[in-house]
Amino acid sequence: MKLTEPTIFILPFIITLFSTNAKAEDWPQWRGSNRDGISKEKDLLEEWPKDGPPLAWKVKGLGVGFSSLAVMEGKLYTLGDLKDGSYAITLDEKNGNLLWKTRIGEAGGHRGYPGTRSTPTVDKGQVFTLNQHSDLVCLDANSGKLIWQKNLVTDFGGKMMSGWKYSESPLVDSDQIICTPGGKDGTLVALNRKTGSKIWQTKEWTDTAAYSSIIIATIHGTRQYVQLTGNSVAGVDPETGKILWKANRKGQTAVIPTPIVAGDIVFVTSGYGIGCNGFRITKNGSNWSSEEIYANKTLANHHGGVVLVKGHVYGSTGSTFRCIELESGNEAFKERSAGKGSTLYAGGHFILRSEKGPVALIRATPRGMTEISKFEQPYRSQYKAWPHPVVANGNLYLRDQDILLCYKIRKN
Repeated sequence: MKLTEPTIFILPFIITLFSTNAKAEDWPQWRGSNRDGISKEKDLLEEWPKDGPPLAWKVKGLGVGFSSLAVMEGKLYTLGDLKDGSYAITLDEKNGNLLWKTRIGEAGGHRGYPGTRSTPTVDKGQVFTLNQHSDLVCLDANSGKLIWQKNLVTDFGGKMMSGWKYSESPLVDSDQIICTPGGKDGTLVALNRKTGSKIWQTKEWTDTAAYSSIIIATIHGTRQYVQLTGNSVAGVDPETGKILWKANRKGQTAVIPTPIVAGDIVFVTSGYGIGCNGFRITKNGSNWSSEEIYANKTLANHHGGVVLVKGHVYGSTGSTFRCIELESGNEAFKERSAGKGSTLYAGGHFILRSEKGPVALIRATPRGMTEISKFEQPYRSQYKAWPHPVVANGNLYLRDQDILLCYKIRKN
């Protein structure tokens, strides 16, 4: 694969990428504004042409890796391995033109999966990135200038559950950055966003890191961080790093999907034969506890994430698309789909990107699903299409290693 400066191909029949009549929404971090895989955009296409939505532009030169995108204030942020290292790369949202790129560490990977894995997080003029070698970097979002840099292994004793390198997307919460180095020094660490200095590390919780990303949730009126590892899922006090509650939950090989929290229920899922679990979190005075309310293999999501819509969880298990009731864990439906892949929800529909290439537009309720449209992603690389799709400002973005595709999915 030849790695070059990004090369732009703009399709002549696309006049504008944005509509002034519909509300636009950025996608500033992993899985969107709330880390839940849900876009609040409206007036999106309700079906696609046979060959897919109109392709506005494609860009080459993003390098090797499985990173997805952040979209913020007219810029696209991603990561990729170029010849001399791993890079944070920023493009113009309108046309894919390169704005800046900054080297953040060494290139490389493990076990036939080279390149970067995580998604940048953009907030208040700063961008936070974590590459596969645990280099955590804060950059100026406009210029790419380095502000500070840490390493989760050398600075915080980090250790992974298995060998596919760091994949977590950093969480920004007000004045601090939270990541999961894992290991005996503490599973989670919070850093000062201005300096990178350590605020706290979870001495009570020392699981090795998995591949999931932290979310912010409010349970029984208490704001907290929730993270999933290969051994447990826990809620952490944002100010002190104290463990509020923890539930044992053994994963296998690679635990990847982001948790879901609704009310007092915490839902987690992972692949390799494990399935899903629901935990009810209770609080009595200052005492917290957790109770497993179900455990089954109905929804065993490997890497593509799951989405909660109106009390039901949707996502892929192998080649099927499935739905379960959050409260009970009972299966609502399972049906054949475009294939195992990544899921988001936008404009009242699910978008499923199969790791083998097809991209499907799905209408689903607990009563069942209809695959409305499906197209084969062009310009496929030799690798599985693992980068999660992104919907922002009327566009659908598909990253496939060196190439980024921008599709127009807003109604005219």
